[in-house]
Parts: sequence; structure tokens; C-alpha cells
Amino acid sequence: MTSTAALPAETTAPPEQGRDPHARRFGLPIATCLVMGNIIGGGIFLLPASVAPFGTISLVAFAVLTLGAIALALVFGRLAHRHPQTGGPYVYARAAFGDFAGFLAAWSYWITSWVSNAALAVASVGYLCVLFPAIGEHKWSMCLAALAMQWLPALANLAGTRYVGAVQLVATVLKFAPLLLVAVGGLFFFDPANLGPFQATGQSPAGALSASAAILLFSYLGVESAAVSAGEVRDPARNVGRATILGTAGAAVVYLLGTLSVFGLVAHEKLVASEAPFTDAVNAMFGGTWGGTLVACAAVISMAGALNGWTLLSAQTPYAAAKDGLFPRAFEKKQRGVPVVGVVVTTSLASALTVYNYTAGSEGVFEILVLVTTFTATVPYLLSTAAQIYFLLSGQGERVQRGRLVRDGALAVLAFGFSMWLVAGSGYAAVYQGVLFLFGGVAVYAVMAARRQRSAG
Repeated sequence: MTSTAALPAETTAPPEQGRDPHARRFGLPIATCLVMGNIIGGGIFLLPASVAPFGTISLVAFAVLTLGAIALALVFGRLAHRHPQTGGPYVYARAAFGDFAGFLAAWSYWITSWVSNAALAVASVGYLCVLFPAIGEHKWSMCLAALAMQWLPALANLAGTRYVGAVQLVATVLKFAPLLLVAVGGLFFFDPANLGPFQATGQSPAGALSASAAILLFSYLGVESAAVSAGEVRDPARNVGRATILGTAGAAVVYLLGTLSVFGLVAHEKLVASEAPFTDAVNAMFGGTWGGTLVACAAVISMAGALNGWTLLSAQTPYAAAKDGLFPRAFEKKQRGVPVVGVVVTTSLASALTVYNYTAGSEGVFEILVLVTTFTATVPYLLSTAAQIYFLLSGQGERVQRGRLVRDGALAVLAFGFSMWLVAGSGYAAVYQGVLFLFGGVAVYAVMAARRQRSAG
């Protein structure tokens, strides 16, 4: 295990990739879209109906979670200022606690990203069937549609960071148009009588708050997106923090206003049973049944944009770890600003899992692995916030006035508590299975560490 000194406290990003017209580093707008697009996938289109059974107390839970997510975003901003490198949580954990902690962060984040990509692609098929009913007539046509949803963003990634940024910007703009239509326009049609009770269950306020929060807990996964791709962001010490905060805040506004508007547009009894709450909201605003097509288009665009961003992130963490000898060297290969091996390998793994889902049925390993990611996604958050606490308490923080030091410390503690809440919300089964899955990577670390030792000898 290396010492903390193995990774300097301040590093510089790689030089501008000006010679390759296909490789272009992201400015603040694209980095912000990356964060927003990765946080908001397709789940928002079902979210209001998922929490409606608990009553409007779920809005309070959402507000609490938003504060935790913003605290986490601020911590990532400070960490990215200190270490403006590609890899995000991996870089921070390794700098604070050495190679093994860094590997665990990289391994867990990598597992989370490609399994989540498979789940997102499978979920998108339901919306594609609304637009193209023939897709839903056979499981293999559905499987091919899910694979296409994975490989089209992968091809955009392989074309270069210039095209990744362009796709992300277009997808973010297109998907937010209908979301903002409901989130903002819906307030003009808002009917308080539709809200239903504050508590719709017989639980205590604390119990209802926790139960609804358990569903909402993972709505903000992706706040680290700009930090993971810091090496591809212009002036990362400045722009990564800004993009993280702006992207998280923007996603929070859409989440909160969108959920509130749907609550006020659709009667509570109907919303609880709704399979397409945003469709029902649009129909309530304008009448007719064209809302289903609009929402299906927005959902497909939303998921395609999220897959575009997450495909890049799924390759960036193993790329950073490979540069330090903690992942196979093949992951270090980069073309046009993109880790090509990482993109191909992770997309292939996600595709294999997708094919398994359609051949083995809707139950089995696929669901278990998706459940595991609810735990593995929080491991990098815990290690990153612990790293920030370590930097501050060990005197490695920047020389700033005491007030700012206290503020950074309070944010780190709050973000650490938020990360622990994410773990608790995963459930016993996810934590148990996630730990087994996480420790499976120890064998990989042993092989890579032994290889490094032989090379050094």
C-alpha cells in the first residue's frame, strides 16, 4: 500500500487536447449537463406515483434528501479543487488512505456503473414499446432494443469526447423541455384538493418519512459525475465544483417542482395506481391522450442521455486506476479523449447482463445484481467524504480562514451522514450481498498488487 505522499495534494489536469478534432474538453455548460443528465435518468417519470402512497410527507423527505445531496455536491467540489484529476472518488480515497481504499472505490463504482447501465437500458424498452408497439411483440425484439440503447451511446463515446458532450447537451435540453412543462406549467393548473392526506399510511411521521425516503434515496446518484471526468473538464479546479453544484441544484429543482406539480394535477387516488404519472399530469393540463407519446419520447431521450454520460463514467474510473497499476493496463488506452477499452468492456458486460435478463426471465441474477448496486454506489461516497474529513483533520486542508475550515468540516460530516443514510436505505439484503460482491474484488486487487510488486522488483 502506498503512502499518502504517493499522490500529491495538488495536481494539474492534462494539457488541452487540441490536436485531435474529435477530443474536446468539456466547458462548464457541458459538465453541468453531464451532472444533471446522469442524476435524472428515467426514474423521475415514475417517481411521483412511487411515493404517492405515503402522502405529501414524501415531499418533506425529498427536501431533506436534497439538502444531503447538495452537501455531498459541495464536498465533491472541494475535493475536485484539491485533486482535479479523472477518477473522482478513486483519486480521493487513494490520496487519503492508500491503494487498497482507492481500489475499493474504483471497483465498486465500476460495478455500479455497468450494472446500472443494463438496468436503465432494460427500463427504456417499456417506453420504446409505447412509441413502437412492434418492439414489445417478442422478447428478442425487446432485447435488441435494449442493446441498441446501450451501444448507440457507446458509439458516441468511441467517436470522441467532442461527440459525448454534444449528445449530452442535446439530450439534456430535449428531455428537460417536457419535464419543465409539467414542473413549471403544472403550477398554473395546480389544485390543492388533489394533494390527498399529509400521511396516507398508518405509520408515525418518522416512520412514513423514512419509508418514503428509502424510495427516494437513490434519486441523486450521479452528483459525482463531473468529478469522475475532471481530466476532461477545462480548468477542473474551478469548473468541476461549479458544475457539480449547478447540476445537482438544477436536478433538485426539477425533481421537487415536478413531483409537487403532479401531486396537484392528478387526484391522489388515481396517482397511487398510476403507471405513467407524468402522462396523467399532461392530460390533466391540456386534455386529450397525447401526453403518453410526449412522456414516452421524453423518457427515451432522458435514458439515452443518462446512458451516454454513464458510459463515459464507467470507463473513466478504471482508466484512472489502470494508470496507477490497480486495474489491467488495457483500461489505460485512450483515443480521442475516451478510454476505448473501458467503454467497450463495460458496454459488453452490460450487454451480456441484458441478454441474460431476457433469456432467464425477469427474476434471478439480474435483479440481485441491480439490488447490489444500491449498496456499491454508496461506497465511493463514504470513502470520498471520509477522505475530506481526513484532509481537514490532518492539517492537509488549504490554508484558509478558520470560518471556512469549520464550514468545510460541517459539510463533510453532513455528507458522510447522508452517505450512511444511503447505505441504511439499501436494506439488509442489498448490504449483505453488496459486501460479498465488493470483497470479490479483493482477489483482483491481490493479482494486480502482486504484478506491481514483481515489476518494481
